[in-house]
Amino acid sequence: QVQLVESGGGLVQPGGSLRLSCATSGFRLDSYTIAWFRQAPGKEREGVSCIGISNVATYYSHSVKGRFTISKDNAKNTVYLEMKSLKPEDTAVYYCAITNVLVVSTTWSMKYKYTNWGQGTQVTVSS
Repeated sequence: QVQLVESGGGLVQPGGSLRLSCATSGFRLDSYTIAWFRQAPGKEREGVSCIGISNVATYYSHSVKGRFTISKDNAKNTVYLEMKSLKPEDTAVYYCAITNVLVVSTTWSMKYKYTNWGQGTQVTVSS
């Protein structure tokens, strides 16, 4: 049974950092594309970052590029999202999701391509 469990969210001041984790089970992590999405109140869920099958590529949204880093530890079956220089507009519920579809730069953030989702973790950036 596929499971994705996010953790690491919380309240942080602007300019601060957080590291989110997505613990996975029930599938071989290296055989899937895994992505982080986020959803702020009243807004559409949007792609934040993605790491492709066998680490072939990583992708970032324009709004987080240079501040966020995605990585994964296959031995621990865990994917991470390191977030630095956080801004109030980064406030959202963050979700990890997987797909066995090969994605490219123009398709990685399409929500419908992802088949399994975690329950989300809240990130609040506020002073």
